[in-house]
Amino acid sequence: MKNWLHRSLFGVVALGVAAQAVPYGRDHTNPAVVAEPAWSDVGVRALAVRACYDCHSNESRWPWYSHVAPVSWLVQSDVVEGRQALNFSDWNRPQKEASEAAKVTSSQEMPPAFYVPLHAESRLSAAERDRLVRGLSAITASAAVGEVD
Repeated sequence: MKNWLHRSLFGVVALGVAAQAVPYGRDHTNPAVVAEPAWSDVGVRALAVRACYDCHSNESRWPWYSHVAPVSWLVQSDVVEGRQALNFSDWNRPQKEASEAAKVTSSQEMPPAFYVPLHAESRLSAAERDRLVRGLSAITASAAVGEVD
């Protein structure tokens, strides 16, 4: 039994080491900020930076675990998907899900529940959430967003 346990542990470690050779999840570049929304005030922007920017901007922070497979694969995928849906750093292009931003923030779908425990700064009080929702509503109501279906 003990020998089986050692072999299993060795197998898990070997798989973990081999996973590091997969190149996906290592592209941690942040493209240049092209254009930001006209935020209603700097406080609303600060809330968005805390709760949204890691996945929805070109200013993502890449914590240590984002460099270790297989977690790096998940983080990279979330950032790519988030930037495609809504990117506060590329506001001059159509934003696929801009009109949903306030709604998903209000319903606490964003930031995602799995994200908040690892990023305590993204935890918003009710008042902060309300302020961010109002700010998101204001910027996404702008005709400059150019949302696409």
